[in-house]
Amino acid sequence: MKSLFDVRGKIAVVTGGSSGIGAMMARGLIENGAKVYITARKEERLMAKAAELSELGECIAIPADLSHVEGIDALVAAISEREEKIDILINNAGANWSASIEDFPEKGWDKVMDINIKSIFFATQKFLPLLKASGTADDPARVINIASINGIRNSGMPTYAYTASKSGVIKLTEHLATDLAPYNINVNAIAPGFFPSNMTKQIVENDGMTKMAISQIPRGRMGAPEDIAGTALYLCSRASSWMIGQTLVLDGGMISRP
Repeated sequence: MKSLFDVRGKIAVVTGGSSGIGAMMARGLIENGAKVYITARKEERLMAKAAELSELGECIAIPADLSHVEGIDALVAAISEREEKIDILINNAGANWSASIEDFPEKGWDKVMDINIKSIFFATQKFLPLLKASGTADDPARVINIASINGIRNSGMPTYAYTASKSGVIKLTEHLATDLAPYNINVNAIAPGFFPSNMTKQIVENDGMTKMAISQIPRGRMGAPEDIAGTALYLCSRASSWMIGQTLVLDGGMISRP
């Protein structure tokens, strides 16, 4: 029982790991003994985050643009040169676009869909050999897809592609979970609510908007790094080895309000 949440020695890949909840999850894994590869498109910020996290443990940065399959192939090739297996894949890279329904552009729709849903499928597909090499019946490899509570409810904002993509993440997680379970790969998802990140910085940096957002959360606060890191640790450890196809809602009770 004392080792239920142990991830020491595991090898993880966290996409979108240079900021926000991706960096929070990467830090949680590193501080608990995992070796973590983080990737993102903006190289300078990625390298700075890797330098910061490397003070806590083993963190390696590999820049990659996951909006197209060529970028995913390059990332997988770079990691395959260094590792014979990976134990954990966290598909966290995400994008958003806001515009009225009359003005929502095709390029905005495609950008969000390419990052939020297409990259999850093809990253999982391309990393399959490394994940299969890790997973066993007693200790399966793990894939964690980051969805959103806005894939479950109407956010009230004109973020149509984001809503559609995150809803798709939830259903794709269920489908992948049953298909990959025979390979000893567990697939689950997390649907976060209000956490500080690049996507929520306009709210976080505005006291009035922050108070309004928090007023909708029964727990009375936004998510903290420990909240998302702890959930990721659970999904990556022995504690969740019999859980597949589930989306854990992590929102302080936001979508449960009447």
